[in-house]
Amino acid sequence: MAEELVGTITHYFPKPEVGVVKLTADLKVGDVLHFRGHTTEFQQEITSMQVEHENIETAAAGDEVAIKVDQRVRAGDEVYRVTPD
Repeated sequence: MAEELVGTITHYFPKPEVGVVKLTADLKVGDVLHFRGHTTEFQQEITSMQVEHENIETAAAGDEVAIKVDQRVRAGDEVYRVTPD
């Protein structure tokens, strides 16, 4: 599996389990992401993505998006898109 860096976590909100990602590449609902950091290591498919509390299907490089996450993420964690070889 190939991985492409698509952004970095800037914030985490534990109650709604949402991570905010500053994007360096385009992203869409359905992409599989790999969250990696000092104590973070998991993969998941994007099922929900928002900007300013509005659901979106795609986001562009430079955007900050909120993504529903399965596990805790931390500021500074790197986010990679996983693609089949």
